[in-house]
Amino acid sequence: MMKRGLATIMAALALQATAWAQTPADTALLEMRDAFRRSNTGQLATLLPRVRGHTLEPLAVYWDMKARLDTAPATEIRAAMDRMAGSYWEDRLRNDWLLQLGKRRDWPTFEAELPKFRMNDDRQVQCYALMLDAVAGRISGSEAARQVAPLWHAQRDVDEGCATAAQALLDSGHLTPLVVWQRARLAMDANRPRVVAQAVAMLDPDWVPMIEALAKDPAKYLDEKFTAIRPRTKEMVTLATIRLAGSDPTAAALELQRKRWVAQLTQEERGWLWGVIGRRSAQKLEDDALVHFANGQDRFMHDDHLAWKARAGLRAGAWGHVRDAVAAMSEAQRSEPVWVYWRARAQQALKEPNAATAATQARALFESIASPRGFYEQLAMEELGRTITVPPAPPPLTAQEMAVAENHPGLQRALAAIRLGLRTEGVREWHYAVALHAPGGKAERELLAAAALACRHDLWDRCINTSKRTTDALDHSQRFPMPHQSEVMKRANAIGLDPAYVYGLIRQESRFVMNARSHVGASGLMQVMPATASWTARKIGLTNFKAGQINELDTNILIGTAYLKFALDDFEGSLPLAAAAYNAGPGRPRAWRNGPTLPGEIWTENIPFDETRDYVKRVLANTTNYAALITGQPQSLRARLGVVGPRADALAVNGDLP
Repeated sequence: MMKRGLATIMAALALQATAWAQTPADTALLEMRDAFRRSNTGQLATLLPRVRGHTLEPLAVYWDMKARLDTAPATEIRAAMDRMAGSYWEDRLRNDWLLQLGKRRDWPTFEAELPKFRMNDDRQVQCYALMLDAVAGRISGSEAARQVAPLWHAQRDVDEGCATAAQALLDSGHLTPLVVWQRARLAMDANRPRVVAQAVAMLDPDWVPMIEALAKDPAKYLDEKFTAIRPRTKEMVTLATIRLAGSDPTAAALELQRKRWVAQLTQEERGWLWGVIGRRSAQKLEDDALVHFANGQDRFMHDDHLAWKARAGLRAGAWGHVRDAVAAMSEAQRSEPVWVYWRARAQQALKEPNAATAATQARALFESIASPRGFYEQLAMEELGRTITVPPAPPPLTAQEMAVAENHPGLQRALAAIRLGLRTEGVREWHYAVALHAPGGKAERELLAAAALACRHDLWDRCINTSKRTTDALDHSQRFPMPHQSEVMKRANAIGLDPAYVYGLIRQESRFVMNARSHVGASGLMQVMPATASWTARKIGLTNFKAGQINELDTNILIGTAYLKFALDDFEGSLPLAAAAYNAGPGRPRAWRNGPTLPGEIWTENIPFDETRDYVKRVLANTTNYAALITGQPQSLRARLGVVGPRADALAVNGDLP
């Protein structure tokens, strides 16, 4: 089994950074990195003078000051930021300081520093700022509450900033208790009990023990005869039912239909709960998911509930449910290509208000997203009768444009960091330089030049991600590079794999970072797990294989492609199924296919795991673009998706496939 996709790649290369050191200043910098990890402030201070004048001096200054941020005076912190001026590390330190200032309630200093914070991408900082805007009268309290609520709800863990703003706005009467309960619901659904407790404690700390009890045994709590007459019953029942739905949506549905809860719960609470139950049922690919959704009102459901209602509607061929779910989504979610596409397909299927009008409206929706950029963008092209081809390349970069990129201080720092093995630090500096330092990021030609610079240095992940930021100028040679072409093409052709499929998968797995390593131990270009590598090596007769060899280019390609071919053969040539198996293991897609026979795009949209669903879409869209590049011929994504349904011969399954 292959774990995991690009989203879980650890940024640091699995190399000893000291092997890259070339100068005494390099060595001192790497020693500072180690001292920072150990929180050795004394050694950091001793080493700092030795990196003066080094390209990465701002990083060294950051390490030194970050380690002392709790005790350093404001004058020293500001002096450090002046020394790092214009770098990512200046803004990173300011972000860290703003969080600390908020925690200390040092609002005058916070407000003085906030306008200098360029990234402005920290939700806690944003929440503090909104609270202060309301206090100062720059915005109304109700507007501050409206903006704080989604920021707070989006926070995964217990936080200081948004919780502080939420409490202040709750106390002032501008944030309603419902918003607090919704925060608790989302956290209970995500199995984050500390977040639930933090939210509920805002309303009454004495309720926290009850929360802990119902989380431990929701069925017992709901069955307790005194529950119905306890204070705050309906809110606690809502949380208990959410908890129960996590393990048994059918039991939760039966509980919600009991007369005492029908009478006590509000329409909003019931609508939310039916959304939770429907989503859990849909993720289990159960046929009654739509029945659960139909028991609640769409307007009271969360965006995530509505997304799963739409998916359940697709799986059942119930286009009216798809239409209604998309219509009820927030504007931001409804505008995503996935839901624009399915809204158009629903209009086509329902022919409302009449066939001609529906066709016109659907075509306009397809046109709004059609491009070779991604999965649904490509499908929209095909709905419009177009094939996927390589777009015309933008005009060549001039020497002057390249010189600007080559001499850019932020890009130079990023290259220097990556050269020294400090990949995490280099990637952050690079992204800041191209996307965050200036409002809106760099202009298109500047992005193309920065991407070209990354390609020249074989930094394929930076090349791809930077070029992807352009909206009009699409340079597929940057977005879809083909490193190690002779090795990949030769190996793929030798075992009967489409090289475009191999490249599409590698691009998603590692972005061609050879030494990438995931948090679960997958390694190399094709992100192969150790056990999978050993199994595959035995199957292909690779004798004397050692685990460390998986990081060797040829061995990684040899084993990764062999496993991919085993998976593809086991899934009867289905590209979506094989990609899902590569990401999530073969057992899961074997179960996921056991239902109605579906078009590949509908089956893919109903993959229960968010990561695997996104992975399959990206791999297939990548594959289609790579095929256009490699063959020079028009391509079809839909042809690669095919149809997915139960296997005709269950006995033919390769049960040995890990």
